[in-house]
Amino acid sequence: MTADLTAAVTEVFEEHRPVLDGVAYRMLGRVADAEDVVQEAWLRWSAADHAQVREPRGYLVRITTRLAIDRLRQAQSRRESYVGSWLPEPLVTDLDPAAVTAQQQDGADRVVLSESVSLAMLVVLESLSPLERAVFVLREAFGFPYAEIAETLERSEAAVRQLAGRARRHVAERRPRFEVDPKLRRDLTERFLKAAVEGDVQGLVSVLAPDVRMVSDSADGAKAPRRVILGSGKVSRFLAAVGPQGAQDPAFGFRLLELNGGPAALVTYDGRPDVVFSVDVADGVIQTVYLIRNPGKLAHLDDSGE
Repeated sequence: MTADLTAAVTEVFEEHRPVLDGVAYRMLGRVADAEDVVQEAWLRWSAADHAQVREPRGYLVRITTRLAIDRLRQAQSRRESYVGSWLPEPLVTDLDPAAVTAQQQDGADRVVLSESVSLAMLVVLESLSPLERAVFVLREAFGFPYAEIAETLERSEAAVRQLAGRARRHVAERRPRFEVDPKLRRDLTERFLKAAVEGDVQGLVSVLAPDVRMVSDSADGAKAPRRVILGSGKVSRFLAAVGPQGAQDPAFGFRLLELNGGPAALVTYDGRPDVVFSVDVADGVIQTVYLIRNPGKLAHLDDSGE
Protein backbone atom coordinates (compact mmCIF):
# COMPACT_ATOMS: atom_id res chain seq x y z
CA MET A 1 0.00 0.00 0.00
CA THR A 2 1.46 3.34 -1.03
CA ALA A 3 1.86 6.20 1.42
CA ASP A 4 -0.92 8.18 -0.31
CA LEU A 5 -3.30 5.22 -0.21
CA THR A 6 -2.46 4.53 3.43
CA ALA A 7 -3.22 8.15 4.28
CA ALA A 8 -6.52 8.02 2.39
CA VAL A 9 -7.56 4.78 4.10
CA THR A 10 -6.67 6.24 7.51
CA GLU A 11 -8.56 9.46 6.77
CA VAL A 12 -11.74 7.56 5.90
CA PHE A 13 -11.52 5.51 9.07
CA GLU A 14 -10.93 8.54 11.28
CA GLU A 15 -13.89 10.30 9.66
CA HIS A 16 -16.19 7.53 10.88
CA ARG A 17 -14.42 6.71 14.15
CA PRO A 18 -16.82 8.75 16.36
CA VAL A 19 -19.77 6.65 15.18
CA LEU A 20 -17.79 3.43 15.64
CA ASP A 21 -16.75 4.48 19.15
CA GLY A 22 -20.36 5.36 19.95
CA VAL A 23 -21.77 2.06 18.70
CA ALA A 24 -19.09 -0.02 20.43
CA TYR A 25 -19.46 1.70 23.81
CA ARG A 26 -23.26 1.51 23.79
CA MET A 27 -23.01 -2.17 22.90
CA LEU A 28 -20.43 -3.06 25.53
CA GLY A 29 -20.64 -0.51 28.35
CA ARG A 30 -16.86 -0.52 28.81
CA VAL A 31 -14.42 1.98 27.36
CA ALA A 32 -11.52 -0.50 27.11
CA ASP A 33 -13.67 -3.13 25.36
CA ALA A 34 -15.03 -0.53 22.96
CA GLU A 35 -11.50 0.67 22.15
CA ASP A 36 -10.37 -2.91 21.52
CA VAL A 37 -13.28 -3.51 19.15
CA VAL A 38 -12.65 -0.30 17.20
CA GLN A 39 -8.95 -1.11 16.97
CA GLU A 40 -9.80 -4.55 15.55
CA ALA A 41 -12.16 -2.86 13.09
CA TRP A 42 -9.26 -0.64 11.99
CA LEU A 43 -7.03 -3.68 11.39
CA ARG A 44 -9.71 -5.30 9.26
CA TRP A 45 -10.38 -2.07 7.39
CA SER A 46 -6.70 -1.52 6.65
CA ALA A 47 -6.47 -5.04 5.18
CA ALA A 48 -9.70 -4.80 3.15
CA ASP A 49 -10.06 -4.55 -0.60
CA HIS A 50 -11.21 -0.94 -0.61
CA ALA A 51 -12.09 -0.96 -4.29
CA GLN A 52 -14.95 -3.32 -3.41
CA VAL A 53 -16.32 -1.10 -0.58
CA ARG A 54 -19.06 1.19 -1.88
CA GLU A 55 -20.20 2.61 1.48
CA PRO A 56 -17.28 2.89 3.94
CA ARG A 57 -19.47 3.97 6.88
CA GLY A 58 -21.84 1.03 6.48
CA TYR A 59 -18.93 -1.36 6.01
CA LEU A 60 -17.16 -0.11 9.15
CA VAL A 61 -20.32 -0.14 11.26
CA ARG A 62 -20.98 -3.74 10.17
CA ILE A 63 -17.51 -4.82 11.23
CA THR A 64 -17.70 -2.96 14.53
CA THR A 65 -21.17 -4.24 15.39
CA ARG A 66 -20.31 -7.87 14.66
CA LEU A 67 -17.12 -7.63 16.70
CA ALA A 68 -19.05 -6.00 19.55
CA ILE A 69 -21.68 -8.77 19.51
CA ASP A 70 -18.93 -11.39 19.81
CA ARG A 71 -17.27 -9.47 22.65
CA LEU A 72 -20.61 -8.96 24.41
CA ARG A 73 -21.41 -12.66 24.33
CA GLN A 74 -18.08 -13.37 26.00
CA ALA A 75 -18.59 -10.62 28.57
CA GLN A 76 -22.08 -11.69 29.58
CA SER A 77 -20.83 -14.99 30.98
CA ARG A 78 -18.29 -13.12 33.11
CA ARG A 79 -20.89 -10.65 34.35
CA GLU A 80 -23.12 -13.48 35.55
CA SER A 81 -20.45 -14.32 38.15
CA TYR A 82 -19.75 -10.67 39.03
CA VAL A 83 -19.85 -10.05 42.78
CA GLY A 84 -22.32 -7.28 43.62
CA SER A 85 -23.97 -4.93 41.15
CA TRP A 86 -22.44 -4.46 37.70
CA LEU A 87 -22.48 -0.92 36.32
CA PRO A 88 -21.16 0.35 32.98
CA GLU A 89 -17.78 2.02 32.88
CA PRO A 90 -18.26 5.81 33.12
CA LEU A 91 -17.56 7.64 29.88
CA VAL A 92 -16.41 11.24 29.58
CA THR A 93 -18.88 12.70 27.11
CA ASP A 94 -18.79 15.64 24.76
CA LEU A 95 -21.34 14.93 22.07
CA ASP A 96 -19.20 15.70 19.05
CA PRO A 97 -21.38 16.63 16.07
CA ALA A 98 -19.26 14.22 14.02
CA ALA A 99 -20.80 11.38 16.04
CA VAL A 100 -24.29 12.45 15.05
CA THR A 101 -25.58 10.87 11.87
CA ALA A 102 -27.28 12.81 9.10
CA GLN A 103 -30.66 11.85 10.55
CA GLN A 104 -29.78 13.36 13.93
CA GLN A 105 -28.86 17.01 13.64
CA ASP A 106 -31.59 18.68 15.68
CA GLY A 107 -31.74 19.22 19.44
CA ALA A 108 -34.28 16.48 20.10
CA ASP A 109 -32.08 13.87 18.44
CA ARG A 110 -29.06 15.02 20.41
CA VAL A 111 -31.10 14.37 23.55
CA VAL A 112 -31.73 10.83 22.28
CA LEU A 113 -27.99 10.35 21.76
CA SER A 114 -27.28 11.60 25.28
CA GLU A 115 -29.96 9.41 26.85
CA SER A 116 -28.71 6.35 24.97
CA VAL A 117 -25.34 6.63 26.71
CA SER A 118 -26.71 7.32 30.22
CA LEU A 119 -25.92 4.85 32.99
CA ALA A 120 -29.64 4.18 33.49
CA MET A 121 -30.11 3.24 29.83
CA LEU A 122 -26.94 1.14 29.67
CA VAL A 123 -28.07 -0.82 32.73
CA VAL A 124 -31.36 -1.57 30.97
CA LEU A 125 -29.55 -2.56 27.76
CA GLU A 126 -27.62 -5.15 29.77
CA SER A 127 -30.84 -7.16 30.03
CA LEU A 128 -31.24 -7.43 26.24
CA SER A 129 -29.82 -10.21 24.12
CA PRO A 130 -26.74 -9.20 22.07
CA LEU A 131 -28.80 -9.08 18.86
CA GLU A 132 -31.59 -7.05 20.47
CA ARG A 133 -29.03 -4.65 21.89
CA ALA A 134 -27.37 -4.23 18.50
CA VAL A 135 -30.68 -3.48 16.79
CA PHE A 136 -31.74 -1.05 19.52
CA VAL A 137 -28.42 0.85 19.47
CA LEU A 138 -28.23 1.09 15.69
CA ARG A 139 -31.88 2.04 15.23
CA GLU A 140 -32.78 4.13 18.28
CA ALA A 141 -29.46 5.85 19.00
CA PHE A 142 -28.03 6.26 15.50
CA GLY A 143 -31.06 6.09 13.23
CA PHE A 144 -29.81 3.40 10.84
CA PRO A 145 -32.51 2.08 8.47
CA TYR A 146 -33.84 -1.45 9.05
CA ALA A 147 -32.46 -2.66 5.74
CA GLU A 148 -28.94 -1.62 6.68
CA ILE A 149 -29.24 -3.19 10.13
CA ALA A 150 -30.48 -6.41 8.52
CA GLU A 151 -27.40 -6.50 6.31
CA THR A 152 -25.16 -5.83 9.30
CA LEU A 153 -26.65 -8.69 11.33
CA GLU A 154 -27.16 -11.00 8.35
CA ARG A 155 -30.84 -11.31 9.18
CA SER A 156 -33.97 -10.57 7.19
CA GLU A 157 -35.50 -7.12 7.53
CA ALA A 158 -38.64 -8.71 8.99
CA ALA A 159 -36.56 -10.45 11.66
CA VAL A 160 -34.78 -7.20 12.49
CA ARG A 161 -38.10 -5.38 12.89
CA GLN A 162 -39.24 -8.10 15.30
CA LEU A 163 -36.02 -7.74 17.29
CA ALA A 164 -36.48 -3.97 17.36
CA GLY A 165 -40.05 -4.30 18.60
CA ARG A 166 -39.06 -6.67 21.41
CA ALA A 167 -36.15 -4.45 22.41
CA ARG A 168 -38.27 -1.28 22.48
CA ARG A 169 -40.98 -2.94 24.58
CA HIS A 170 -38.40 -4.31 27.00
CA VAL A 171 -36.66 -0.96 27.35
CA ALA A 172 -39.98 0.89 27.74
CA GLU A 173 -40.98 -1.45 30.58
CA ARG A 174 -37.71 -1.07 32.46
CA ARG A 175 -36.41 2.38 31.58
CA PRO A 176 -36.91 4.88 34.41
CA ARG A 177 -38.48 8.15 33.33
CA PHE A 178 -35.77 10.54 34.42
CA GLU A 179 -35.54 14.24 33.68
CA VAL A 180 -32.72 15.44 31.47
CA ASP A 181 -32.63 19.13 32.47
CA PRO A 182 -28.85 19.62 32.74
CA LYS A 183 -29.10 22.66 35.02
CA LEU A 184 -31.30 20.84 37.52
CA ARG A 185 -29.11 17.73 37.45
CA ARG A 186 -25.98 19.81 37.97
CA ASP A 187 -27.54 21.76 40.83
CA LEU A 188 -28.70 18.58 42.57
CA THR A 189 -25.34 16.90 41.97
CA GLU A 190 -23.52 19.85 43.56
CA ARG A 191 -25.89 19.94 46.55
CA PHE A 192 -25.63 16.17 46.91
CA LEU A 193 -21.82 16.24 46.91
CA LYS A 194 -21.66 19.17 49.35
CA ALA A 195 -24.03 17.48 51.80
CA ALA A 196 -22.19 14.17 51.54
CA VAL A 197 -18.78 15.78 52.15
CA GLU A 198 -20.12 17.72 55.13
CA GLY A 199 -21.96 14.72 56.59
CA ASP A 200 -25.20 16.70 56.40
CA VAL A 201 -27.95 14.09 56.72
CA GLN A 202 -30.79 16.58 56.38
CA GLY A 203 -29.12 18.17 53.36
CA LEU A 204 -28.92 14.76 51.73
CA VAL A 205 -32.52 13.89 52.58
CA SER A 206 -33.64 17.16 50.98
CA VAL A 207 -32.24 16.18 47.57
CA LEU A 208 -33.08 12.46 47.67
CA ALA A 209 -36.40 10.87 46.76
CA PRO A 210 -37.96 8.94 49.68
CA ASP A 211 -37.50 5.68 47.76
CA VAL A 212 -34.08 6.54 46.31
CA ARG A 213 -31.80 3.64 45.29
CA MET A 214 -28.03 3.64 45.64
CA VAL A 215 -26.31 1.11 43.37
CA SER A 216 -22.59 0.45 43.88
CA ASP A 217 -19.98 -1.25 41.73
CA SER A 218 -16.63 -2.15 43.27
CA ALA A 219 -13.90 -4.75 42.79
CA ASP A 220 -10.24 -5.51 43.50
CA GLY A 221 -10.50 -4.73 47.19
CA ALA A 222 -12.23 -1.36 46.78
CA LYS A 223 -14.82 -0.96 49.51
CA ALA A 224 -18.42 -0.17 48.61
CA PRO A 225 -21.80 -1.71 49.47
CA ARG A 226 -22.37 -4.95 47.58
CA ARG A 227 -26.15 -4.65 47.83
CA VAL A 228 -28.47 -1.91 46.66
CA ILE A 229 -29.30 0.53 49.48
CA LEU A 230 -32.94 1.62 49.46
CA GLY A 231 -34.58 4.69 51.00
CA SER A 232 -33.43 8.24 51.68
CA GLY A 233 -32.77 7.53 55.35
CA LYS A 234 -30.38 4.63 54.78
CA VAL A 235 -28.66 6.24 51.79
CA SER A 236 -28.14 9.57 53.55
CA ARG A 237 -26.82 7.95 56.73
CA PHE A 238 -24.36 5.83 54.76
CA LEU A 239 -23.05 8.81 52.77
CA ALA A 240 -22.93 11.08 55.79
CA ALA A 241 -20.85 8.48 57.60
CA VAL A 242 -18.21 8.10 54.90
CA GLY A 243 -18.18 11.58 53.29
CA PRO A 244 -16.51 13.60 56.05
CA GLN A 245 -13.70 11.02 56.31
CA GLY A 246 -12.61 11.95 52.83
CA ALA A 247 -13.16 15.67 53.31
CA GLN A 248 -10.80 15.73 56.30
CA ASP A 249 -8.00 13.99 54.39
CA PRO A 250 -6.02 16.48 52.25
CA ALA A 251 -5.17 13.68 49.80
CA PHE A 252 -8.81 13.59 48.68
CA GLY A 253 -10.10 15.92 45.98
CA PHE A 254 -13.54 16.54 44.50
CA ARG A 255 -14.63 17.89 41.13
CA LEU A 256 -17.56 17.84 38.74
CA LEU A 257 -17.32 16.63 35.16
CA GLU A 258 -19.66 15.35 32.47
CA LEU A 259 -20.00 11.57 32.36
CA ASN A 260 -22.48 9.61 30.25
CA GLY A 261 -24.25 12.72 29.09
CA GLY A 262 -24.77 14.34 32.49
CA PRO A 263 -22.98 15.91 35.47
CA ALA A 264 -21.14 13.60 37.83
CA ALA A 265 -18.82 13.93 40.82
CA LEU A 266 -15.32 12.48 40.70
CA VAL A 267 -13.53 11.86 43.99
CA THR A 268 -9.75 11.53 43.69
CA TYR A 269 -7.09 10.35 46.14
CA ASP A 270 -3.56 11.63 45.59
CA GLY A 271 -4.80 12.80 42.21
CA ARG A 272 -6.00 9.34 41.18
CA PRO A 273 -9.69 8.48 40.56
CA ASP A 274 -11.21 6.84 43.63
CA VAL A 275 -15.02 7.09 43.32
CA VAL A 276 -17.51 8.35 40.77
CA PHE A 277 -20.98 9.47 41.83
CA SER A 278 -23.67 9.94 39.20
CA VAL A 279 -27.36 10.60 39.79
CA ASP A 280 -30.67 10.29 37.97
CA VAL A 281 -33.28 12.94 38.61
CA ALA A 282 -37.08 13.06 38.39
CA ASP A 283 -39.72 15.23 40.05
CA GLY A 284 -37.02 17.60 41.28
CA VAL A 285 -35.15 15.06 43.41
CA ILE A 286 -32.53 12.34 43.00
CA GLN A 287 -34.09 8.97 42.23
CA THR A 288 -30.95 6.86 41.80
CA VAL A 289 -27.38 7.26 42.99
CA TYR A 290 -24.68 5.33 41.14
CA LEU A 291 -21.45 4.77 43.05
CA ILE A 292 -18.61 3.35 40.95
CA ARG A 293 -15.44 2.34 42.77
CA ASN A 294 -14.13 -0.45 40.58
CA PRO A 295 -10.53 0.68 39.90
CA GLY A 296 -10.53 -0.97 36.49
CA LYS A 297 -13.48 1.18 35.44
CA LEU A 298 -11.95 4.44 36.66
CA ALA A 299 -8.38 4.16 35.38
CA HIS A 300 -9.14 5.98 32.12
CA LEU A 301 -10.28 9.03 34.13
CA ASP A 302 -6.76 9.43 35.55
CA ASP A 303 -5.29 12.71 34.34
CA SER A 304 -2.50 12.81 36.91
CA GLY A 305 0.03 12.21 34.14
CA GLU A 306 1.59 9.22 35.88
